[in-house]
Amino acid sequence: MQFEHDFLISYAHLDNEALVPGEQGWISELHRLLEIRVGQVRGQKPKIWRDQKLQGNDIFADTILERLPRIAALVSVLSPRYVQSEWCNRELKEFSRLAERSGGTRIGDKARIFKVVKTPVSQERLPEEVQPMLGYEFFVYDEAGRPRELSQDFGKERTFLTKLDDLAFDIAQLLDLIESETASVVPGASAPGASKGTLFLAETSFELREEREAIKRDLVRNGYEVLPDRALPLVGPELDAIVREQLERSNVSIHLVGLNYGIVPEGARVSIVERQQVLASEAAPGSALSSIIWLRPGVQIEDERQRTFVHSLQTNPLVHATAELLEVPIEELKAFIYRKLTPPPAVVVKAAAVPAEQEHPRLYLLCDQQDVTAAQPLEDYLFSEGFEVVLPVFDDDEAQARLEHEENLRSADVILLYYGAGDELWLRRKLRELQKSAALGRERPLYARGIYAGAPATAQKDRFRTHEAMLIREPAGGFDPSVLAPLLDAIAKGRESGS
Repeated sequence: MQFEHDFLISYAHLDNEALVPGEQGWISELHRLLEIRVGQVRGQKPKIWRDQKLQGNDIFADTILERLPRIAALVSVLSPRYVQSEWCNRELKEFSRLAERSGGTRIGDKARIFKVVKTPVSQERLPEEVQPMLGYEFFVYDEAGRPRELSQDFGKERTFLTKLDDLAFDIAQLLDLIESETASVVPGASAPGASKGTLFLAETSFELREEREAIKRDLVRNGYEVLPDRALPLVGPELDAIVREQLERSNVSIHLVGLNYGIVPEGARVSIVERQQVLASEAAPGSALSSIIWLRPGVQIEDERQRTFVHSLQTNPLVHATAELLEVPIEELKAFIYRKLTPPPAVVVKAAAVPAEQEHPRLYLLCDQQDVTAAQPLEDYLFSEGFEVVLPVFDDDEAQARLEHEENLRSADVILLYYGAGDELWLRRKLRELQKSAALGRERPLYARGIYAGAPATAQKDRFRTHEAMLIREPAGGFDPSVLAPLLDAIAKGRESGS
């Protein structure tokens, strides 16, 4: 449908009164900046309508009712005065009602109403049309907990411009989508581009809000749909229902965990942050959903509830069965997310040009850093037997070390896990990573995979059993090459069957 105006700025006139005589009001400045920024993003100046004459006690004009159906989007600037204004509420309700006749209040995955919060208002006081929506908050809280409105003059210019940029970009995306859908009904016109995928970016505690918004902004601008697409309720059962529904639509869930425990919904026992992660772990088995959990590195947690939650994330096998746990700088997390979303293409292994017996199979000896010295006799013997032995890279650059680890999982012919000083949790995490190696691009089966149980001897290690790999136990007297005979036989058979 063709629209006469790109968007209407709906506001209470009291909110545009300048605090300093002669200066421009907050709404007027927002109007000016949106006109510039949306125009820069789209390459054309937007058509914005803003009523500058009528006051809050004027009669709702028929001319406005006539114009509302011809407006593509509504930018509602919420404040205490806005929610008290009969005029503002009527404008919002009429736009929502009339929008249902012109394509609905949503087009694709984009809402036609933009909820801009200038001054905080309690959730129950907001108009029902915007209560479930995620908003653009143009305020911050100071150290005393008082809200401070953002503007270019407040001293938070960077934060204000970031919020403005988010709003402008989302408005531009909606207008592009409307234009694309209008063009798609013309014979020969191309349909709007599809989303690259859908992710669930879990809500966080307040301290990580900026990091979450930065990740969301980057994902949206790279063509991904990011959920939740509405504000999460603060009532336990309602929260669970919405999160489960949103997780069902997602391929990946991302959870940022920091110092603070976060809000506990009414009727719940754990915080929103923890509950989202628990629901993701429950939803993953039997589905395509996998998770990324990020812990802020090097922090001292004081809240006992948060310490318990983080310890569970680090040690619970049910979490690690479907999730990747990272403790890296935030920029490295972003890089990992994109590697997760766009894994490398499958590696096509060509037949060797030389006889198999002259090759040197690549053996990945996967050990913990504290076991490098203890694994030396095993490494030396395997090298003498003709294997190209590769150990993990232990580097301060965790992202680079992980990339090298994934490449070794993808390209190795044999993988041997050294179970020494590392505990069983470490071992099972590595086994799960091994199971996922096909997703990294591996095509050819491994010749063999094994676990070498070395010193120190522990009751836990003595009880360990698995069907996932050949288990080799080091003799009490230390390394003895003869215990490797079954593994070498399995490798030889694997090479014969793969040749």
